[in-house]
Amino acid sequence: MGAAYFYHLTRRPLEATLPMLLDKARGAGWRVAVRGCDTARMEWLDAQLWRGPEEGFLPHGLATSPHAADQPVLLTTGPEAANGAVCLMAVDGADVTADEVGRMERVCVLFDGNDPAALDHARGQWKALTDAGCAAQYWSEESGRWEKKAEKAGA
Repeated sequence: MGAAYFYHLTRRPLEATLPMLLDKARGAGWRVAVRGCDTARMEWLDAQLWRGPEEGFLPHGLATSPHAADQPVLLTTGPEAANGAVCLMAVDGADVTADEVGRMERVCVLFDGNDPAALDHARGQWKALTDAGCAAQYWSEESGRWEKKAEKAGA
């Protein structure tokens, strides 16, 4: 059974934080789905990932592409990932279920801590997942480096 890791972004935006987390997930050998809520936003994020440094290139693609199943990192707005992902990264308030946390190696919830609505949504996700028995960790970059601020063991 996996765990949900909540990343409270306050210093660096999603497009700067996501590549770091994707690199770590890929380093663990995981196929990853990045789930958002808006197709245009996922296309924008796709373009941002293409602009990364050449030595740190993250092979990725959109779920709408013809070779979606072949992508080690797949950007999607849907509940299913064609690439057989074992790690899910939810961005921009995308929903995550307790069942997904149980099936995945890891689920990451990245949220903008400077946006009150995003913060409230993440709090609701934390409560729903931990109430359902999922293990969860809360990470903050408020101090300038990532620190684990809370942890809840799974049932």
